[in-house]
Amino acid sequence: MALRAQQPDKPMSVWDGVYTKEQAKRGETLYVQNCSSCHGPDLSGNDEAAALAGPVFLSSWDGLSVGDLANRVRVSMPPNNLGKLSRQQIVDILSYVLSFNNFPAGKTELDPKPEVLKLVRVEATKPKSIQSSKGSK
Repeated sequence: MALRAQQPDKPMSVWDGVYTKEQAKRGETLYVQNCSSCHGPDLSGNDEAAALAGPVFLSSWDGLSVGDLANRVRVSMPPNNLGKLSRQQIVDILSYVLSFNNFPAGKTELDPKPEVLKLVRVEATKPKSIQSSKGSK
């Protein structure tokens, strides 16, 4: 269950710790069961399935929202069983994808509500404001 720390009116970045380690662990199990046969155990994709990790994935989604990514999964995945995954399962899988791409975990689970997910931006590189605030501690 998502905590209320993610306010639907406050924009966030994937660098802000928008999921928990526990959520990513649940997502890993779901990923293996539902996604790895096409996207690969290492999220590298293949000729028919896009990579979910690395530079190609990050450049494809940079500047978009986690909501955009969640919606893509919701309407098109898994292709042989559309609608199989609940919104909670999708955000758990996306938490694993974020974790695999080395975005930091936080103390609050990623909220499955579309209005919250739309406010979480995918940023391929760490914003300077986060880099400098982490380095000054």
